[in-house]
Amino acid sequence: MSTIRWNVTTPKHWLRARTKHVCRFVGGGTPDKGNGDYWNGDIPWVSPKDMKTAEILDTEDHVTEQGLEESATNLVQPGAVLMVMRSGILQHSIPVAINRVAVTLNQDMRALIPTAGLDPRYLARLIEGHQRELLSVWSKEGTTVESLESELVGDTEIPIPPLADQRAIAAYLDRETGRIDGLVAAKERLLGLLAEKRRALITRAVTRGLNPNAPTRDSGIPWLGAIPQHWDLKRAKWLFAERDERSTTGEEVLLSLRMERGLVPHNDVSEKETRTDELVGYKKTSPNEIVVNRMRASSGLIAVTPREGLVSPDYAVFKVSAEVAPDYCAHLFRTELLQAVFRSESTGLGTGSSGFLRLYSENFLALWFPAPPLAEQRAIMAHIATETAKLDALRAAAERTIALLKERRAALIAAAVTGRMGLSPIQMLPETGEANDEVR
Repeated sequence: MSTIRWNVTTPKHWLRARTKHVCRFVGGGTPDKGNGDYWNGDIPWVSPKDMKTAEILDTEDHVTEQGLEESATNLVQPGAVLMVMRSGILQHSIPVAINRVAVTLNQDMRALIPTAGLDPRYLARLIEGHQRELLSVWSKEGTTVESLESELVGDTEIPIPPLADQRAIAAYLDRETGRIDGLVAAKERLLGLLAEKRRALITRAVTRGLNPNAPTRDSGIPWLGAIPQHWDLKRAKWLFAERDERSTTGEEVLLSLRMERGLVPHNDVSEKETRTDELVGYKKTSPNEIVVNRMRASSGLIAVTPREGLVSPDYAVFKVSAEVAPDYCAHLFRTELLQAVFRSESTGLGTGSSGFLRLYSENFLALWFPAPPLAEQRAIMAHIATETAKLDALRAAAERTIALLKERRAALIAAAVTGRMGLSPIQMLPETGEANDEVR
């Protein structure tokens, strides 16, 4: 029998039972993707990608009656606890949800259909409140947690309060977590606004300068529009020279290009260490050069090299003219304006939709860019550093608040479903004080 320590002893009048004795397990399957008669029907088909909410009302994919009848998937009536059994997300959490409509499942899902004495809302909250402990119990010993074992899930003993208590706990948690979720959503909206303001601040500074009253002129470049009258326009090939020098030993530090972090030592961000012989032929890069991920330039994956090192042979490395500051260029290239330009200038390898788009050097070097005086570029960088630091401080504070709220939410659930809150069913009723017959 799989065991879990429920932190403290649950109330004496609560029962305990193995999950398989109070739930029926239903698995799923995938109808043949190549058979059009099986898909785009009216029956929701739940896969891990749909498990982002506490209740399932609809799904991205749907199957037909024929797809249900002629495949391994099963129809699950409303009111079951759906759980992800195989997915990378299981490294840190167990997604659970209750289906409010009849659904089918794919093979990475299980439906736990409770008996009459077990409320699905309570069971879902029990799993949600003890994810870390359950992940350790429900995965095979010594394996990376990316799948759960049905046998271990079924053999786990769980606490079962009287049904009236279960319903009261579920109602209480719906109300209290709803409040916390509302606060989290407000903070997440703030994060979105801060990110939007940060992008706008940078874009304005690198394309219009710092003086809102400066005379302007038409740049003649559709994506750029008007620029300060005293700014120059330069073609990229006048400002950048591609460097393609390869390592002969592989002994240099491998740098990895990451969104938001720029170029960082590979070993700092990856568990997979590389051997020197694997790095022979990688491109060398030096401080203050621009490195472009050709395939993801349109996503802003561009950075200034902070140190000597190596980068992927598929990246482009550019030396920067003394006329421009590398950091100014990197900020400009990561704006949404330039991402759109890079996307339009990228071309594909292969044929049709399967081709990969890349920003080739000849296309990049043919583009025109604004070129403010060097002193003004540096002033722009100083302004961006000061103002984004303020926004980043607000973002960090909001993120800390979100983390604390989520910790509070998890602790609240864990305490309620194991009876540690000392609340009677009546206390857990909505604040109106109204009680239903089931709880009375």
